[in-house]
Amino acid sequence: MDLSKCLRPSGDGAELDIIVTPNSTTPGIQDVDPWRHRLVVKVRAPPEGGRANEEVEELLTDVLGAKATVSRGHTQRMKVVYIDSTVSAVTMALEGGG
Repeated sequence: MDLSKCLRPSGDGAELDIIVTPNSTTPGIQDVDPWRHRLVVKVRAPPEGGRANEEVEELLTDVLGAKATVSRGHTQRMKVVYIDSTVSAVTMALEGGG
């Protein structure tokens, strides 16, 4: 998975560009969308009342082992997530080496 176009350092952590698919029957982290240059994240929650955002934050926090917070795009499918970790640690976790 090539994260070079969707993951970058930001302050003391990292920012990750994602695209969310709510109401999914198979939640989880997919691959990077080659046209949008965003990591595809599928969640079961509907996009109502911030529930999909909460599930995105919980899923990414669990997978990455670091706090993940939606920082931009709260009401859109395309979002930016701030991760309280380094780019290299996020890359290792998403590629299965963490």
